[in-house]
Amino acid sequence: MLSVATINVSQENSMESVRATMERQTARRTRTDVTQMIESLFSSVKLAKDLSARCKGRALQLTDDEMQNIAQDLENALQNIYDDLGRIPASAFASNAYMDVLIKSQSMRGYSEADIPMNVTGSRPRRSFRDYDTPKLADFLQGMYHESHEYGGQIFNTLPEVAEYIEPVYDAFFCPLTNEIMTDPVTIQSGVTCDRRAIQEYIEKFPDSSEPFCCPVTKMPMQSKTVMSNASLKSVIEEWTMRNEAMRVRIARTALSLSTADTMVLEALHELKLLAKLRGKNRELMHKIGVTKFLARLLDNHSAQIQCDALELLCLLAEDEEGRDIIGKTKAIARTIKLLSSNTSVERHAAISFLLELSKSHLLLENIGSTPGTILILTTMKINNSDDPIASEKAGAVLKNLEKCTKNIKYMAESGYLEPLQSHLVEGSEEMQMEMVSFLSELVQEQELTIDITRSTSEILIKMVHNCNPMVRKAAFDVLVQLSLHRPNSKMLVDAGAVPVMIEELFIRKVDDEPVNSMASAATVLANIVESGIDPDTTVVNKEGHLLTSKYSIYNFVHMLKCFMPDDLNLSIIRILLALTELPKPLATVVAVIRENHRGHAIVELMSSPMEALSLAATRLLITLSPHIGHTIAERLCKTQGQPRKLVKSISHAGRITERQAAMAMLLAKLPYRNTSLNVALVQEGAVPAILSAIKEVQNGAARSSRHAVPYMEGLVGALVRLTGTLYSPEVLKVAMDHNLALVLTELLTGPAGSDEVQRLAAVGLENLSYLSIKLSQPPPDELLSKKNNILKLLKDPKAHSNKKSSHQQVNVCLVHRGVCSPASTFCLLEAGAVEGLLSCLENDNVRVVEAALGVLCTLLDERVDVEKSVAALSELDAARRVLGALRQHRQNVLWQKCFCVVEKLLEHGDDRCVREVTGDRVLPTALVSAFHRGDASTKQAAESILRRLHKMPDYSATYVSMEF
Repeated sequence: MLSVATINVSQENSMESVRATMERQTARRTRTDVTQMIESLFSSVKLAKDLSARCKGRALQLTDDEMQNIAQDLENALQNIYDDLGRIPASAFASNAYMDVLIKSQSMRGYSEADIPMNVTGSRPRRSFRDYDTPKLADFLQGMYHESHEYGGQIFNTLPEVAEYIEPVYDAFFCPLTNEIMTDPVTIQSGVTCDRRAIQEYIEKFPDSSEPFCCPVTKMPMQSKTVMSNASLKSVIEEWTMRNEAMRVRIARTALSLSTADTMVLEALHELKLLAKLRGKNRELMHKIGVTKFLARLLDNHSAQIQCDALELLCLLAEDEEGRDIIGKTKAIARTIKLLSSNTSVERHAAISFLLELSKSHLLLENIGSTPGTILILTTMKINNSDDPIASEKAGAVLKNLEKCTKNIKYMAESGYLEPLQSHLVEGSEEMQMEMVSFLSELVQEQELTIDITRSTSEILIKMVHNCNPMVRKAAFDVLVQLSLHRPNSKMLVDAGAVPVMIEELFIRKVDDEPVNSMASAATVLANIVESGIDPDTTVVNKEGHLLTSKYSIYNFVHMLKCFMPDDLNLSIIRILLALTELPKPLATVVAVIRENHRGHAIVELMSSPMEALSLAATRLLITLSPHIGHTIAERLCKTQGQPRKLVKSISHAGRITERQAAMAMLLAKLPYRNTSLNVALVQEGAVPAILSAIKEVQNGAARSSRHAVPYMEGLVGALVRLTGTLYSPEVLKVAMDHNLALVLTELLTGPAGSDEVQRLAAVGLENLSYLSIKLSQPPPDELLSKKNNILKLLKDPKAHSNKKSSHQQVNVCLVHRGVCSPASTFCLLEAGAVEGLLSCLENDNVRVVEAALGVLCTLLDERVDVEKSVAALSELDAARRVLGALRQHRQNVLWQKCFCVVEKLLEHGDDRCVREVTGDRVLPTALVSAFHRGDASTKQAAESILRRLHKMPDYSATYVSMEF
């Protein structure tokens, strides 16, 4: 390889350097005359040429210091030329006087025309940008993009041409080989200056050192391939390059601020992007002269292309901290966030790239995160990876940078992006974990968040429960309470060991100086977990192996129920018990513990709590327990002072129906009907008028809009029907007669708004009332008189017979009950018109309603009444067809038994038409055989009896005579 030597050009001696400095200082004095300025200009040029000649003549003899001095003076001479040209007024460039002065000065100084630089003799002398008339330049720049425009005698079409006019380039800057401005000029033996890269490529074509080669420009033969670095020219070129680029920046800035043409704005943005990529100095200048600040306004431009180019330029300017700081003080961030939702991918990509660059600055992280919509849009872009993978990837990178500011983590959590919070909660320092759990606590308290947590997050939160800091414990409990509401989290919490920790807080941990709120929170977490559907039979609560359903756990839960305990704690404990009682095994354990320890009174007392949620939960628990310890609950209600009155008052309708009212009414409907003490207490407190009034309001539609209207109505009817179970009590019987319960229940049975449960309950009440009708029905008044008294009365008063006849006509004698009946006094179903409604209920799809209706009809076929008259009355209402239809539709044992009872009476006491209708039914034999095969004992007996009547089975009670032939 051929080595290329480098020799720097220097000055001659120190005395000449001092003289050159004096000449430069003299030349830089201010002139007021154009002639003086031109003379000074040529003096500076001559000085520069002298310095250059001295360097060439003594290049190898100069020391390093002398070379540095001569280079410095050469640079000063060039600066002097720059200043003199900058002071020439604009009017002089097109003036003939100026040219005369120029030629005169040329002849005076002994210069030829060839010695004058091209920028001096030509029509493009260099000017300082600040000396140009700005309005005129603005008009010129705008005109460039409408038509060719002339300025200063020149025609330009692009912004770089304007910059070159203002800051012209010398021919000496161009490499003769490449015709491009040199970056590293060197001088070869022939005296020609070329770019180092170009001349090296030329020299490498002659690898043989003995082979002669010529100068590529002058074609003169050269003996040496050594090149000398032209440091002075390189310095001049670098300085000119800096000035040229600075001029181009200023011109583009002017074009941006003054132009209204989109094409010029785009050209200016393109120019600025090129300059920003070249060097940091250009970006610093853009910051200084306001380009960075101005670009923020272009983000609202109507042109999408201008917006994209502005974003790309801003992305370049945001590479340094100064640029990010300037951008942060503008509205660029907010406008960029708006562009993230653009329909075009180009704009989205430009916006997200710019935002990614900004997010590298720690000072802007909070500014970016706090801008409305930023986090939400970024998280949406990250999640929707399939829509735009590029934007999704960059959005993830931006979010990752934003995580460095803890406030942004909270903003992300508020937008539903919880991964950073959970990550810092698990992996962060202890201080970071406390801050994250505080954030999470604030979030769950301010808004109901549905959060899916990881196991590691669960373990950290559970660990924080044991923290000695009360604030940390409270925050951890608050978070666990909210997280446990989300069912998928419950399994995670159980796996992480939350249940034993909560049990320890409730049963074991006792801290005197700590508020009881931790116990309430622990109970709430446990209640949420149990209600989520976990298997309590396999959930271990302590190291001893006790389960949630074991007697150990339930005993402690039940004994924690106390009126003086906080309402929140009592509510959570009742919720746990309610969830456990949904399973048969723990239900039996709860019932046993309450019965053995007489803890029912605590639940009854909590039912009167002013906290509606606690009162409602206690009532629901009592409803669940009523089938098992209903009499105990009823007795406790009666013994608790004022409780019956509160119950009556609570079920009274006043305004919109609440869930609590519906639960109270349902409790009265579920407690054992034959508890005389409770029924009498309710009657004494005026329950019947209150219930009837509430039923009337619901029937009128005043409260049907409430979602609790149906259970409320069912509870009211059940509370009313319960009184029919203790009609042997004089007080209850009297109130039933006074309020005509038979007619009320009949209306409920046939009412259009009644649900299946209301119809069933009404039928049950009518059945209880109907059983008492035969006892309450009295014989007619004339049958009470003895025959002797009747004869004496006829003898004394001949008109008595006619009076008797008329009075008998006024008395309503019931053919079925064989006495005087009325709906109010004897609860007669026939008089109340209930039979038709009962027969209609047989067509109901609900088997319980059909079964209850059949039960009422069976009271009319009792042996104590006139069965023939009853069957006749039923036949007139087409009872046979409806009973057989119910038998055809349903297959339950109890219903079969009651159907067979009615069918047997119809066969036994019905007329021919009724018998034919029954025996002609095709389904009856099949149903009888099926019941005989599969039914219980009572059903088989009833079916067998009918089969005998139909001669399908032998009658063993008949007497047979044996005859022999």
